[in-house]
Amino acid sequence: MSTSSANAAAHLGDMTRFAEMRKRLLFLLGALVVYRIGTFIPVPGIDAARFAAFFSTQQGTLLGVFNMFSGGALQRFSIFALNVMPYITASIIVQMASMVYPPWAQIRKDGESGRRKLTQYTRYGTVGLAAFQGFGAALAIQNSGSHLVPNPGGQFLFVATISITTGTLFIMWLGEQMTERGVGNGITMIIVAGIVAGLPRAIGNTLEMVRSGEMNPLIVLLILVVVVLVTVFCVYVEQAQRRIQVNYAKRQVGRRMMQGQSTHLPFKLNMAGVIPPIFASSLLVFPATIAQFFGNSPNPNAAQRMLQRVAAILGYGQPLHVLLYAVLIIGLSFFYVALVYDARETADNLKKAGAFIPGIRPGQQTGEYIDRVLTRLTLWGGLYIMAVCLLPEILRMANPAIPFQFGGTSLLIIVGGVMDFVAQAYSHMMSHQYEGLMKKASLRGIGSKK
Repeated sequence: MSTSSANAAAHLGDMTRFAEMRKRLLFLLGALVVYRIGTFIPVPGIDAARFAAFFSTQQGTLLGVFNMFSGGALQRFSIFALNVMPYITASIIVQMASMVYPPWAQIRKDGESGRRKLTQYTRYGTVGLAAFQGFGAALAIQNSGSHLVPNPGGQFLFVATISITTGTLFIMWLGEQMTERGVGNGITMIIVAGIVAGLPRAIGNTLEMVRSGEMNPLIVLLILVVVVLVTVFCVYVEQAQRRIQVNYAKRQVGRRMMQGQSTHLPFKLNMAGVIPPIFASSLLVFPATIAQFFGNSPNPNAAQRMLQRVAAILGYGQPLHVLLYAVLIIGLSFFYVALVYDARETADNLKKAGAFIPGIRPGQQTGEYIDRVLTRLTLWGGLYIMAVCLLPEILRMANPAIPFQFGGTSLLIIVGGVMDFVAQAYSHMMSHQYEGLMKKASLRGIGSKK
């Protein structure tokens, strides 16, 4: 009786585990399909054909960067044109404010209730940013002089702003649902889906260039080898950790003396993630975007001509652009890590818990030691991000015809998103395995009693 009960429990655990995973994966797939359908729904009042022709001239501007993350939604000026960028921006602002603004810093320390409160502030910020950016985009398109809007006016601005804001809020809600009911981080999976959606077109364009004789097949093979090697390198570095050993002193709990334990503090090599290259790209392409909207005139004045020269110098493939891009990535890596990670707070928490780093005095010296470790990790992490992000720039400088789409920030996002997806899928599988083992043990006990 006990053997049959154990087999039934194991079978029940396997069925529950795979049924739950299948349900989560199907929900994730369905949500991504809904997202991709939404990227093809245009904002009312836009001449789609003229806008597509206009957008083909926007390579190397802020619009081109956003279009990559939106999976072509901005190129079609769909209701998902802004994608999750307002939500990401609001999240970063709230996260930074919670580190430097005392009332929000106190909310951050309140555990789960504080997290929900900050999430609510992030949603409010997303609404404001989406409305502001949606109105700005609609106004810029209406005033572009390319007749992209057949019936310009206040009605178009109102409808376009409401459509874009609503689309952004829907994506935010969809991402949160994917996080809760699917596998992986929903916002990250949406960005990954948008980037991956542009790869077939890039591959098709490359093969067409090979067929027409514009590109040597050996160059395509070299690009494929570089992509594979860089991807393997990114996976290796993203998994790299610096582990600091932490020992816990003996302590008495009631009448029992608890023995000292040893654990470690894991610090990733890439502590800053993809935030530095995203901010650096936005800062560098902003002048080109401003020049496109305000400096494109048949008779430019002195300010417009200066703006156009600055945009040309900072354009993709220019040496100054590559140099500033590298410097900004390194600088923003240090800034972001210093802002979101407080070494002194970690040292204080270790001291309160009775923990210490071997050979380091608890308190201030521990904080200084952790800060030195973070500084070295941030330096190497920044150099790693810089190398990966500059690879497409260097290839474009060597041969402007190379359509190296799979690289830089997009590669970092895809690698990070896929690794997070695999880790969470494994976590879900293991959690249901433990539940199956508990049921197995329970049924075995019942069977043995009988």
